[in-house]
Amino acid sequence: MSHSLQQTYQIREMRLEDVRRVILIEREIFLFPWSEMNFADSIRAGYHCRVIELNDLLIGYAIMMRGPDEAHILTIGISAQWQHQGLGCKMLQYFIDLARQQQAIAVLLDVRESNIAAANLYRRLGFKQIAIRTGYYPAMCGREDALVMRLEL
Repeated sequence: MSHSLQQTYQIREMRLEDVRRVILIEREIFLFPWSEMNFADSIRAGYHCRVIELNDLLIGYAIMMRGPDEAHILTIGISAQWQHQGLGCKMLQYFIDLARQQQAIAVLLDVRESNIAAANLYRRLGFKQIAIRTGYYPAMCGREDALVMRLEL
């Protein structure tokens, strides 16, 4: 199903009442999804939790945690039917800009080794692989490594 982004989308703060819609996307696109509690706790902890909406349709989300010098993107997800239209890139760019405004020196994230599309997007935006976390993610047959990627700001 192809959609047009001629319409206007907006990125806004995620609210507790958004979590039910966010979790539907999370379960749709991830084999090992976060729980509703993970999202609610992130909001309550004051992390940078954002959703992307098209009209009133919530089509994606992302969460970034700010450390003393660095920002960590914890999760990013775009509804399957809205993927491959640049929305993940827009969310990522939003957080990179936010981290820059807050004088972070770098943005870090983890990505499944098998998630080649996401890793390539991160590389296109200037992220470099700096480490591997062995067995970091649950997988269908045991565990999967995470690539740790860093963008210098």
